[in-house]
Amino acid sequence: MVPVAGLLPWHREALRTNLWLVPTIEVIAAIGLFAVTFRLDQAVYNGRLQPPSWVISGTADAARQILTSIAASVITVVGIVFSITIVTLTLASTQFGPRMLRNFIRDRGTQLTLGTFVATFVYCVVALVSIGPGSRGEFVPHVSITTAFGLVVVDLAVLIYFIHHIATQIQLPQVMASIAKDLNRAVAVQSADRERMITRAADDAPSLDALLATIEPFGQVIRTPKSGYVQFIRHRTLIRIATEADAVIRLPYRPGHFLVEGRELASVWPPAAAERVARYLARAQATGPHRTLTQDVAFGVDQLVEIAIRALSPAVNDTFTALTCIDWLGDSLCKIAPRWAPTQVHRDRNGYIRVITDQVSYERLVQRAFEKIRQASRGMPAVMIRQLEALTTIMEQTTDPKRAAVLMTQAAMIQRANVESVPEESDRADVHRRYAALTAMCDQLKT
Repeated sequence: MVPVAGLLPWHREALRTNLWLVPTIEVIAAIGLFAVTFRLDQAVYNGRLQPPSWVISGTADAARQILTSIAASVITVVGIVFSITIVTLTLASTQFGPRMLRNFIRDRGTQLTLGTFVATFVYCVVALVSIGPGSRGEFVPHVSITTAFGLVVVDLAVLIYFIHHIATQIQLPQVMASIAKDLNRAVAVQSADRERMITRAADDAPSLDALLATIEPFGQVIRTPKSGYVQFIRHRTLIRIATEADAVIRLPYRPGHFLVEGRELASVWPPAAAERVARYLARAQATGPHRTLTQDVAFGVDQLVEIAIRALSPAVNDTFTALTCIDWLGDSLCKIAPRWAPTQVHRDRNGYIRVITDQVSYERLVQRAFEKIRQASRGMPAVMIRQLEALTTIMEQTTDPKRAAVLMTQAAMIQRANVESVPEESDRADVHRRYAALTAMCDQLKT
């Protein structure tokens, strides 16, 4: 997505996840294009401009018939495109899960297609209205009609593109690759934000443990004004608010958590600053009815896991789709492993802690990626083997012994599930060999 200057990330996400913004922009562009062609038509009508030979000529009645036919045909195609979009969304909701709908709605190809046809329809209607009597006989916008024919050619190209695009988008491997791409982009953005944070503490600054020991029992609690999922937190705004109030803000949640109205939203120390902080706290965060990937990396993991669990359900029984999900989960965790360094504290320019937040840990990301799939795949050695292979791939990118231990914890649970649920001895042996290879790799890392 191309960033829009002056808009906050969750605003850009909200503008992208709709079917009206791009069509609206294209309709405005179509009206602007008509303003240009209308001026040219006026110049031709008044004899100030000689049109090229390829410009369409004819009577006012012929022009009305042409524009009416084009407008009627285009609006019919708009209905077809809209129907195809609805069918695609229904298929996505049934096969991939309801949380996949936003991925299809935010697709630029669909938005562009709808916008192009609607813009052509509006252009033809406006051009049709311009036909009428004038000082030198009936005014016929020949340049505008020729442009309308050009837009029809563009529409045909866009329609062919849309058919190809939608046929590609509904393929399950493409859906999973798209989710993994968005997840990797979100990880890169958050890693870059952390690199710009101030990490050096002031000499006389209190420690994190000391602040937590003060805020948790004695801090003033600010209540949640509205229920919803946390979608985005503006840490810089919170730091500025806390600095101006000479306070420390403790947020017991992170993007992706659900806030219940009336429950704790934040704790502030000293309590006297809570009223001032509460007035501006809403500006520093966004909540909504759904989760987004803007700052919620775990949401991308959950999307891939949801597809895998649906594939492993008895009603679907699609093992290969689950295996593909595991491959992409392993790829994403390989990219997360070397650069994921969540931090709880956010300091001001002087090095004082101003905001304390909750962050998803590397251990939790690994758990979310493997545990539910492991639980759903008991008795399925093919899935267990693929999970162990993914853990082996991630282990190759891991240099931290603590993170290696997190991976081995998941591997040990998979091995126990193998022993308990796989009835065939040769299948158990195949899983055990992968587990033994991963154990040997972990031992090499320790040494």
